[in-house]
Amino acid sequence: MSGAGRSRAANWFEDQGYYCVDNMPPALIDTFLDMAAIESGRIEQVAFVADLRSGSFFDKLSRVIDDLRSRNGIELTVLYLEASAAEIVRRYNEVRRNHPLTGAEASPEVIMSEAEQLTGIRHKADYIIDTTNLKTAELNIELDKLIFGGSGSSNFAVNISSFGFKYGIPSEADVMFDVRFIPNPYYVKSLKKLTGNNKKVRDFVFRHEIARQFVDSVHDLIASMVQGYIHEGKYHLNIAFGCTGGHHRSVAVANAVAELFKKDGMRVRVTHRDMDLQARRK
Repeated sequence: MSGAGRSRAANWFEDQGYYCVDNMPPALIDTFLDMAAIESGRIEQVAFVADLRSGSFFDKLSRVIDDLRSRNGIELTVLYLEASAAEIVRRYNEVRRNHPLTGAEASPEVIMSEAEQLTGIRHKADYIIDTTNLKTAELNIELDKLIFGGSGSSNFAVNISSFGFKYGIPSEADVMFDVRFIPNPYYVKSLKKLTGNNKKVRDFVFRHEIARQFVDSVHDLIASMVQGYIHEGKYHLNIAFGCTGGHHRSVAVANAVAELFKKDGMRVRVTHRDMDLQARRK
């Protein structure tokens, strides 16, 4: 998808020694590969960046993918990058560029239209990465895991985040849990300025049986759902834990749930959206 990080991904592939080709008409890929196979100038690794900028040429990409998968001597991986409409709009507004599909300002409607047109290619993808909350370094780590087997983990990713209800509900969450039922470390003077990343706060949160039971229950619930999500073609699940300020309880719980999924061998990414807001506002 436009604005989902194709250029950053291409830069990573180039750094790994791939010959990168941006937006070549799909019908010419076969010809390029024949040229690349010439012994005198053989190219072993190629990354093709494809998107809807090629207009009517793009329609042939699905057939080209099927043809390449049927050929001997070619190892093909299709990587699809996506992000939430709100994040893509933010990125385009930040760099003050028009959306390539219309040549006009990026809007949720344009982005959803592009996503619909790319549905067929998305279904053919070996890997799908949601870059909504990924920094460049984190995207590079994900690519290393997927392409080179950096972790040997499943393609399905669990994205876990914490947030504070006072700062708004995260729109990207697929599943959201309210952990304000857990006793609040904020009212303990020695813990007030610490975060859920601190051992003293974690110990306070999990000395309560209700917190430990909750973490185990959430882990069991989500684990039982993963195969269903994969069957439905979903490659990631965004789980958010919220408390009042996103500073103590939600952080500790998010970390604890993440550790359980890591032990399961799953790809896990953790972000704490509002953890530092309290300190910055002082």
